[in-house]
Amino acid sequence: MSHPTISTPPSFWRRIPLAFGAFFSTLSDGDYAARIMGIDDAAPVAAPVAAPIAPAAAAAPAPLRIATPDAALQLLSLFQREARLIDFTQENLAAYSDADIGAAARVVHEGCSKVLREHFSIEAVRSEAEGSRVVLDAGFDAAAVRLTGNVVGSAPFRGTLSHRGWRAASVRLPKLADAHDATILAPAEVEL
Repeated sequence: MSHPTISTPPSFWRRIPLAFGAFFSTLSDGDYAARIMGIDDAAPVAAPVAAPIAPAAAAAPAPLRIATPDAALQLLSLFQREARLIDFTQENLAAYSDADIGAAARVVHEGCSKVLREHFSIEAVRSEAEGSRVVLDAGFDAAAVRLTGNVVGSAPFRGTLSHRGWRAASVRLPKLADAHDATILAPAEVEL
């Protein structure tokens, strides 16, 4: 199986749903997470190239299996309960003023932050301040550091840290009962 070559990187707005999808799939499916790590491990890092480095396709891709979405659905449910994230994203914002949207965004931000603090230990991948000059020696962890810009030649690479990166040091999602229907992200509410 070959992977399509992407001539230009996707826009920031296109990367947001891609990042959420990869995040939830990585949390809920260990095999998927292993394949992601394999993509980065298989990428040629030290080989001289004249064009930007693209991840190399694995010789024999691991067979795909259907991911169980329970962890992703559980996390989405937590974001809804604490931050009303689904309500916010499903709302048509055209009728609201920027001030109203900003006020709602504060509530969503606060709730999402609470979920992340309670259920994850998140730490920076790199300790340097953003904007710092860094050197990446040969053998750097390509899964933890992505090279951008004009990537040519081989390590050591010298550049400016544009984002420190994030890693989940631990995950503490609540356990689910067998009878729990994870597809119900928020129950309907009926006031009597």
